[in-house]
Amino acid sequence: MGVASFVMPILIWSLVSYVPWIWHPQVMVTDPGSVSYLDVGAHLPRADFETEVSDARREGREPPRGVPANPVYLPAPDQVLRAFHTSFTTPPPTKDGQWLHQSLWHSIQIIFWGFTISSLFGVPLGILCGAYAAIARLNEPFVEFFRYLPAPAFGALAVAILGIYDGPKIAVIVIGTFFQQVLIIANTTRKLDPALLEAALTLGARSRQLLLRVVIPGILPDLYRDQRILLGWAWTYLIVAELIGTTSGITWFITQQARYQHFPNVYAAIAMIGVLGLGTDLILAAFGRRLFPWNRS
Repeated sequence: MGVASFVMPILIWSLVSYVPWIWHPQVMVTDPGSVSYLDVGAHLPRADFETEVSDARREGREPPRGVPANPVYLPAPDQVLRAFHTSFTTPPPTKDGQWLHQSLWHSIQIIFWGFTISSLFGVPLGILCGAYAAIARLNEPFVEFFRYLPAPAFGALAVAILGIYDGPKIAVIVIGTFFQQVLIIANTTRKLDPALLEAALTLGARSRQLLLRVVIPGILPDLYRDQRILLGWAWTYLIVAELIGTTSGITWFITQQARYQHFPNVYAAIAMIGVLGLGTDLILAAFGRRLFPWNRS
């Protein structure tokens, strides 16, 4: 079933790409005939192509020929698959551009630092809010308010404060994940089995012991799972974050490739983000099963 979840959309994509009568709203010119402005490989809407053919036949000229095609922004799966290789081996179109592997590595660093900073503050605050009602009442109303503010809206302010390099990008990811972390982890903390707390209190545990030796160990499996989910949120903020500041990262690579209409490279780069994100999550999931073998969920 897991394999089928990937095969089905790829199958639909393949049908749309390779079966001419399913969609193919354009025509790719294979022979321009007597039409001077057409070139081999050019794409025309089907209605415009048919008009050129009928005009040429009516005037006794050689009509253009072509085959059904999709728009250039929807490449076929085999083109994208080849682009996975060529994107790593083809130099950037400009001297100041970055190779795909350089862009990916830069984006991974942005994700790492943004999510690490967010977790350093969000995880402890979320646990405290879930464990102590007074701290929750003091912090959660403002956190609830702030989480509805779109993180990209702080981009210009982040540039003014942190400059035009990586600081604003990291800040956007921190803002986009920190407030969600606090609320999700606080809710996870509140779901701890009350029987564990009652047993610890019966045995004479004090407040600090209750937090460090019961609450935190008790929520670790769920906390770990929450962090895996929130890391995915960090990846979703990456594209917006990298629109701010300097020209680097996977977003810059995608923008440059789209500018030159290298759409197979665009799809390959987007798919690479998904591969990295899914791969990271699968590794973390396997690592979590070793860390918490008692957790059947």
